[in-house]
Amino acid sequence: MEYTEIMVRYGELSTKGKNRQTFIQRLAQNVRQALQDFPAVKIHGNRDRMHLLLNGSDSTEICRRLTEIFGIQNFSPVIKVEKDLDVIKKTALTMLGEVYHPGLTFKINTNRSDHDFVLDTNELNLFLGNATVDAFPAIVAQMRKPEVTLRVEIRREGAYLSYLTVNGAGGLPVGTSGRGMLMLSGGIDSPVAGFLAMKRGVEIEAVHFASPPYTSPQALQKAQDLTAKLAPYVGSIQFIEVPFTEIQEEIKAHVPQGYLMTITRRFMLRVTDRLREVRKGLVIINGESLGQVASQTLPSMVAINAVTVTPIIRPVVTMDKNEIIEIAQKIDTFELAIQPFEDCCTIFAPPQPKTRPKLEKVLQYEERLAVEELVERAVSGIKISQINRHGLVQKQETVVAESQLFDDLL
Repeated sequence: MEYTEIMVRYGELSTKGKNRQTFIQRLAQNVRQALQDFPAVKIHGNRDRMHLLLNGSDSTEICRRLTEIFGIQNFSPVIKVEKDLDVIKKTALTMLGEVYHPGLTFKINTNRSDHDFVLDTNELNLFLGNATVDAFPAIVAQMRKPEVTLRVEIRREGAYLSYLTVNGAGGLPVGTSGRGMLMLSGGIDSPVAGFLAMKRGVEIEAVHFASPPYTSPQALQKAQDLTAKLAPYVGSIQFIEVPFTEIQEEIKAHVPQGYLMTITRRFMLRVTDRLREVRKGLVIINGESLGQVASQTLPSMVAINAVTVTPIIRPVVTMDKNEIIEIAQKIDTFELAIQPFEDCCTIFAPPQPKTRPKLEKVLQYEERLAVEELVERAVSGIKISQINRHGLVQKQETVVAESQLFDDLL
């Protein structure tokens, strides 16, 4: 059957009161981005529904993509017809005929917002139910948990019929909670953290630290591929590659082994926070899970966090590894994440890192380093790529010079 449109129902947006329209507009923007290669589709959002007019586009692929967009409770491919009883009945019987088999249980569920329509809700349920039994004598009406529910909505502009309801991703439209910088390592945890932050409406920009020649081009590609797995939930994501070789070499040359990881993470946090300022982000997001590795003990987190007052969101902090892996498999990042390419956090990892680093010693060791100059050079050498579900869309070389960077901050 060729559907004429898809009717999208909102989830939490119904509770947003006076802000509801802002959330709906952002959801419509995200849907447009996700469906940008379907130019014929027209999107209209109102207070209680969003309508996607298909104009002949492939409803199967569009439905698949809608399941990935946060802010959608569920949706139905529908056929819109004029508000004529004979036309509604004919369409309903055609739709049920596609799924009919002897013994099929069904239910008619009518919603009538146009109270001037000739029949009220119960009368239309009875009218269509009787017509269905007449057309399919072996069908069985069942009010609780039927195999098929034919939904009919009578609205001012027409009648909408559907029998398929598909669950959406739920959550809030990405971007309605502001922007955050995701520290994307290339492991299992950080893509899951990004996914969970997006589900709560945070627009993410992925910050990845690369240390060539110690980290390989394959490690960089892996991080970009992980970003592409997250992109369908919003349309596209900005991927920021940070040159980190000089910083890591300086740390290794001047810091005792036990503190290498702590000070490396502090530099990563400083750089990410500087990028957040420039790119107007509100928070930093990472994939830290409490107690999983040496840098993720509470004393380590305290020592590392001391470089910033910016809120740091850790969506997986209380999850064990199996819980994180389950989500990674669900969003299809797990197989990519376990590819054996080293990242910045592992190339100079000491055999016995400090799990209870002392902040006074951290500060003492950092006095040996030109901290601000190293951070400035790393930030001024970033490269930004735009990544969608298909991978790299657009790549820019060095994006911002030092003078421009600090002009922006002022």
